[in-house]
Amino acid sequence: MDEKHAIAALGALAQETRLALFRLLVTCGPAGLPAGTIGERLGVPPSLLSFHLAQLAHAGLIIQRRSSRQLIYSADYGAMNALLAYLTENCCGRDATCAPVCDPAAGCGSSETAKTTAA
Repeated sequence: MDEKHAIAALGALAQETRLALFRLLVTCGPAGLPAGTIGERLGVPPSLLSFHLAQLAHAGLIIQRRSSRQLIYSADYGAMNALLAYLTENCCGRDATCAPVCDPAAGCGSSETAKTTAA
């Protein structure tokens, strides 16, 4: 990830509703959630939700797909991992990357992973 994309991603996350929205989608895994469900869980009206979803999509942090008549949104784990890698590049001045990597296929976000990470 380059500086321009990192700034766009961080800017998109620098708002309370968008940060909560992104964190919700990260916990849902690749299956994502329909827009209506996101709005209900966050208590955000549809018009405002559309704006926030567009900001996160424009920053490349979420993916939108259509399933029948619903729009489904999910976190873009590759973009999230790239942002974390960018932020922790040359971690501790050792030319080493120590960014956590989230792989939802490997169970990222499961209670076991959370326990291991917290320990």
